[in-house]
Amino acid sequence: MRALDPALAERVAPVVATVERHAAESDEKATFPQQGLTAMRTSGLLGLLVPAHYGGLDGGVCDLLAVSQLIARQDLSAAMVFAMHGQQVAALVRHGNEDLRARVLSKVARGELYLGSVTTEAGKGGHLLSSQTGTRRTDDFIELDRTAPIVTGGVHADAYLITALAPDAASDGQVSLMYAERDQLDVQVLGGWDPMGMRGTHSVPMRFTGAVPLDQVVGAHGDFRRVTVDVFAPLAHLGWSACWLGTAAGALSRTLRMLRSPDERRRRDLKSELLLTRLSRARQRVDTVQAMLSHAADVYGALSEQERGGAPWQLLVNALKVTASEQCLAAVEELVELVGLRHGYLRNQPLALERVLRDLRSASLNYGNDRLHLANGALSLLDQEATLA
Repeated sequence: MRALDPALAERVAPVVATVERHAAESDEKATFPQQGLTAMRTSGLLGLLVPAHYGGLDGGVCDLLAVSQLIARQDLSAAMVFAMHGQQVAALVRHGNEDLRARVLSKVARGELYLGSVTTEAGKGGHLLSSQTGTRRTDDFIELDRTAPIVTGGVHADAYLITALAPDAASDGQVSLMYAERDQLDVQVLGGWDPMGMRGTHSVPMRFTGAVPLDQVVGAHGDFRRVTVDVFAPLAHLGWSACWLGTAAGALSRTLRMLRSPDERRRRDLKSELLLTRLSRARQRVDTVQAMLSHAADVYGALSEQERGGAPWQLLVNALKVTASEQCLAAVEELVELVGLRHGYLRNQPLALERVLRDLRSASLNYGNDRLHLANGALSLLDQEATLA
């Protein structure tokens, strides 16, 4: 992870401290990290990716990844909330019309708008580029009735980016992305949230009904694919991977500090070949993901919008997600084996390995690895030269 600019690091420190204080309670009660979000608002971090002329911090993707990693060292749920908000902001910055950017981004910069993402839909198996929800245009508005089985932080969001079919769509692939503020729609919570891990994301099922102004479409009507290729998919995989990496690195750091404490040094043989081998494997897995993430972030920044649709980049960013989801979990499993049942398996221990293990188990399911392997297999057949991004 690259070093943060000192001014940005100063903003991040109290957010990380707040998240750390409340992480165990958020997990225990499956409640949203509200105190952490409040700290993000007051620190200006919600406006990290907002350009300076709208009042934001003018940060880039690498800043988003670095901050997400730091937050994830204490709480993966809070980090995911932050990273996914950043993904929504980036979509508005790159594909929102000027009037929409002017109205919305200054509010984001002031910490007034936390953005939720409404892209999941029952019956489509997680396929981002299709929808079964129709919309209707009436004068200068788009009417919608949209149900989503999972909306991360949706109860607490001030506004949303919502996918649905474009008005008069001829196929389920003509999807639009629409910005909607909470008070523009009737928002209903349809159920609870009691998962094994990632409990603080409070990703409840929700329903959104009402009408949004026509000029709140992000990108062209029916052309969400372009926004996805340029921003949504890459920042999802980069952002999620950064969060998983931060969580695994935090677990490794806490474990190393414990092993080097006076009590543990008296109790354990730190020259044990088994102990050293397991530490080596855990560190190798973390370093592998870090190297791949850094490379993918550099490649993303160097590509044009058109090049981001090419096979080499798609293969790389999909492989990053799969690798990070597998290797970060495996690294923590190595640590659990190393420290044993008391420190690694019991709940509410200082190392928090039990919570981290539950959280990271969701990583392979977050846009399923099997789906990405199928996509990468097909993409590989299109790239006979095995061009590396």
